[in-house]
Amino acid sequence: MNTTPGPNTTPDATPDRPLLRVGSADSMLAVIPALLGFHPANSIVVIGAGPTRGRIQVAFRYDLPEPPNSAAAAKIAAHAASILLRHQLRLAIVAGYGPGPAVTPVADAMVAELRRAGITLHDMLRVEDGRYWSYACQDPRCCPPEGVPFNPADHPAAQALAAAGNAALSDRAALAATIAPPGGLAADAMRHAVRRAEDHISGILRRGASAGGRAPAVQQMVAEGLRAVQDAIATYRDGRQITTDDQFAQIAVGINDLRVRDDAWARMEPAHAKAHLRLWADVVRRAPARYVPAPASLLAFTAWQSGNGALANVAAQRALAANPEYSMALLLLEAISAGAPPSAARLPMTPDEVAASYAHTRGRRMPG
Repeated sequence: MNTTPGPNTTPDATPDRPLLRVGSADSMLAVIPALLGFHPANSIVVIGAGPTRGRIQVAFRYDLPEPPNSAAAAKIAAHAASILLRHQLRLAIVAGYGPGPAVTPVADAMVAELRRAGITLHDMLRVEDGRYWSYACQDPRCCPPEGVPFNPADHPAAQALAAAGNAALSDRAALAATIAPPGGLAADAMRHAVRRAEDHISGILRRGASAGGRAPAVQQMVAEGLRAVQDAIATYRDGRQITTDDQFAQIAVGINDLRVRDDAWARMEPAHAKAHLRLWADVVRRAPARYVPAPASLLAFTAWQSGNGALANVAAQRALAANPEYSMALLLLEAISAGAPPSAARLPMTPDEVAASYAHTRGRRMPG
């Protein structure tokens, strides 16, 4: 079961999250792509609303079972109900994107499961080829058998979200492509830069071993990694950007050390989330696969912290594609898939506490 959480809405309007009134099926379908970050296809999307004026609190997505089957549909419905109950949300809207034979089994399971859970299903919609149908409406005057034509991009709600910088990408693959690695000459140049960074670290350790003291060499290696990553964080917070392959290579190799990664994690303050998203997306795009898990996990954490559940999911999956046992990515994906809100994305420790926790591990090897 592949789920993609969407962002939680905030109680108050902000410039990049305008407060919109969603009072019809077409307006809800117009805002769903912006809530997810992309236009869904072959999907079931669940919207949960709170009791206060029916504000949308969560939006999350499931892949439609392929082939359709009742067991998979029941599993999706039970998981959706558990997320809504965990958030104490008693109002839901569900939209299925795909042909009737694929959507209807999940729709039927969702109706039954939400009823058992005491959750009011405001509407159950199906979308296909620029038209939508309501499973709850049988009036041909407003719900004709051939469906209601609509274009979500033309709706005022979608246009307001796009104007605020919340334009949706074409699909989930397009979202994944935003952090995909480059090819050709750019990839070759980055590989050479990474080799130079690795050779530099090997030289430090080799000289330390020759001098009879590995621990000071490891300390120097970690100190350089800490300095490179902290400088990068400051650069992006100032609105600037790293441009050289050697700098990105130094960050990617340095943050592979857990001490360096955890120090960076402790610095991911929500007030600078946009800067951190730019930084880790830039590093993930350029890092070779063996160095992707750490920056991709930090990107997942920062995206989740920012309410961008779809990007958080994609980034965590990217980390696990490189290392299926990377614990930070596994923990984040578990929390995100369970519908944990952005407020749960708390910093694990302060930088000083991270330093203290690693004080007794000096002289250890770099992981990986």
